[in-house]
Amino acid sequence: MVATTVHLLRHGEVHNPEGVLYGRLPGYRLSDAGARMAQVVADYLAGVEAGSGPDADPALEAGGVRRDVTVVVASPLQRAQETAAPVAAAFGLPIGSDPRLLEAENHFQGLTFGVGDGSLRHVRHWPYLRNPFRPSWGEPYTQQVERMLAAVADARAAARGHEAVLVSHQLPIWITRMALEGRRLWHDPRRRQCALGSLTSLRFEGDTLVGIGYCEPAAALLAGASTVAGA
Repeated sequence: MVATTVHLLRHGEVHNPEGVLYGRLPGYRLSDAGARMAQVVADYLAGVEAGSGPDADPALEAGGVRRDVTVVVASPLQRAQETAAPVAAAFGLPIGSDPRLLEAENHFQGLTFGVGDGSLRHVRHWPYLRNPFRPSWGEPYTQQVERMLAAVADARAAARGHEAVLVSHQLPIWITRMALEGRRLWHDPRRRQCALGSLTSLRFEGDTLVGIGYCEPAAALLAGASTVAGA
């Protein structure tokens, strides 16, 4: 059986001084810390050693094992494309763009989300919270899973026998993992295991999923990072 791995990479920290749910809005770029996260992940995948001495990067996990990446595809949103750039450069690959990797649609896009200081203080928004199982405030979970799995299938075919990196967003990645693990899709957003710059790795033998891995190459950069998710 041919072994193929598809890595779902969450983008790095976003420059978002207003603290809004930016969703699919254009113009949300990586912060300086987010750009560093992207480079750390690229170095991790390329097998760059953390090293030692005064110039060593403490955010880079020691490794030295270069992954066999032959495909890099990202959501069309700026933050995802910027996260993909150093990965693509590390392997001398072009960056593909796939709208199926987009952030989830969300009614609260462009708004702050809170009771006393956010959109929830306005009664007109309350009906959008009536059904957390669908969810009623945005794109259905099942629809997110369907499009993400289609993107994964195409990437697996394109990278057959090698590895692919798909740069996406927290909610679509997390929902896809839960679906593949046979878990319920509605959940507490605070319990998602999908940190900025994290890799959720899907391992296939032929067309059969045989394992799911998770790692945080940029874990040392997460302290102090924004906790506002895109959707």
